[in-house]
Amino acid sequence: MKSFKSTFFLTGLFIFFVHSGVIGQKITGELKKWHKVTFNFEGPETSETAVDNPFLNYRLNVVFKHVKTGKTYQIPGYYAADGNAGNTSAIAGNSWKVHFAPDEIGEWTYKVDFKRGKWAAVRTSEKLSSGEYMDGATGGFNIAESNKSGRDLRGKGILQYVGERYLKFAETGEYFLKCGSDAPENLLAYDQFDGTFHSDGHKDDLVKTWEAHRQDWREGDPTWKDGKGKELVGAINYLASKGMNAFSFLTMNIAGDDQNVFPYVDYDTYDRFDTSKLDQWEVLFEHADKLGMFLHFKTLEHENQGLLDNGGTGLYTKLYFRELIARFGHHLALNWNLAEETGDWTAAPPTFPVDVAERLRLAEYLSSIDPYKHHIVIHNGDWFDGLYGPDSKFTGASLQTNKEDFSNVHKSVLRILEESKNTGKIWAVACDEPGDAQHSLITDAEDPKHDDARKNGLWGAMMAGAWGTEWYFGYKHPHSDLSCQDFRSRDLFWDQGRFCLEFFKDNEVPVWEMESNDSLISTQGDYVLAKPGHTYVVFLKNGGESTLDLGNYELEYEVQWYNPRKGGPLKQGKIKTISGSGSQSLGMPPKEKDQDWVVLVVKKA
Repeated sequence: MKSFKSTFFLTGLFIFFVHSGVIGQKITGELKKWHKVTFNFEGPETSETAVDNPFLNYRLNVVFKHVKTGKTYQIPGYYAADGNAGNTSAIAGNSWKVHFAPDEIGEWTYKVDFKRGKWAAVRTSEKLSSGEYMDGATGGFNIAESNKSGRDLRGKGILQYVGERYLKFAETGEYFLKCGSDAPENLLAYDQFDGTFHSDGHKDDLVKTWEAHRQDWREGDPTWKDGKGKELVGAINYLASKGMNAFSFLTMNIAGDDQNVFPYVDYDTYDRFDTSKLDQWEVLFEHADKLGMFLHFKTLEHENQGLLDNGGTGLYTKLYFRELIARFGHHLALNWNLAEETGDWTAAPPTFPVDVAERLRLAEYLSSIDPYKHHIVIHNGDWFDGLYGPDSKFTGASLQTNKEDFSNVHKSVLRILEESKNTGKIWAVACDEPGDAQHSLITDAEDPKHDDARKNGLWGAMMAGAWGTEWYFGYKHPHSDLSCQDFRSRDLFWDQGRFCLEFFKDNEVPVWEMESNDSLISTQGDYVLAKPGHTYVVFLKNGGESTLDLGNYELEYEVQWYNPRKGGPLKQGKIKTISGSGSQSLGMPPKEKDQDWVVLVVKKA
């Protein structure tokens, strides 16, 4: 095999001579650091329904190497029909794609590995046959600095688990705190996505239009197929406009409550993917990147945990996760949630409880094929005990709780952080379903103040050391986890979530250097985050006067107050400074003295 090696500084076309044929290859996307760069190869002409299954019997990987640093990434690719299936709904063609998010400027080289054979996609055997076409092709390209800033994730870099309680952006070094929506779980059950789910007889009444958010789409925002997608794109626009920076979604719930979200060509086929629908998902996710939105991939639902391979990490399971990583792994801020409530028994087949060993095995497999090493979490069905430890590939918990008033959020976060630390690997914990299944975050119309959600859920999690919260909508209420099509149903609460994020960001609170220590405050049930001798954050659920234990430090501190209900600038109370050691009075809140307040105590310069 011969190939010409070229370096392109702009999007362009590579031509390779392979055997006796000429194979075209396009590189599309901005050739900039952290930006999505797509390699589109002309491979074998085939289809979603071909007897020789292109998803299973071919394996496309591309190895990228940075010339100066020697960094190497093996990126999985996928069959892409005609290369524009999101707009054409094509099921056939000769396009094969790889997405790469380069993490260094300068020159990169690559080499294509394209193999074929029985179950080639999930095999690592060196004995697989060449898939010919682009197999063995090499080339190079040059990456410039990103020109993005603000919320756009391409200016921040990949969000990484760094062995701490908080995830960190690789480019800027900033830690990430999130707040957003965990519901509806069937967000992707949208009638303008391609596929058979609209009318396949499985819970078709739950298919969504997202019509309420048509007003939130803006000129210049993406669509597909000549204008489709505006409502769901608008829904994500709305969340971002409220200051939220995360949303979650199931990618497969065939045996679940909704049954309308899956990546496959139909409800019963688990080794062939709907190329056009998945392209359309990517339009949404790519737009979310630009808005600074964290993508919470909930890959399996409780009822689906035994659907593929009876819960084992077998052929269908491996193929499913490989396709997700190939198509979506380049996104910069995401986590893979390996299951909701995994380990719980279910009432009917084909679902089965998944034991600890199998959960660890799945995490190991996922980590081995994810070149970006994204955060790997799991919901608690069974508790996390067997998943802790330095050898586990799990890096955190997606915590759900079970109290209507959110009263066990704080202590549950503390428990996981302590248990994981004691077993040799600190987890990053987010509370992604605070509350209980029936109620949790109910609508503004039912509870405009959201006092329990704010005090016990939102601030309870953050003051324990969680890196964020996502919000579930209880099934006994309007706009529920299955029926919601209007995020404005919780408009007043999103404001409170934004106020929480703004407090930590605007005041440069070094939460990554702080620990929860509620024993430092005199009022029972209140919260303290402390960097002793430097910074203290106190959350007083019912206001009033309290004393803070400053330890043995003989220092002077500024005392300022923050309203978690209304946000805004810090305010001063009657006591503006405290000094000395031991317990010191913080005084009374500046007004509304029986409401919840945050007190920021910072050592004077």
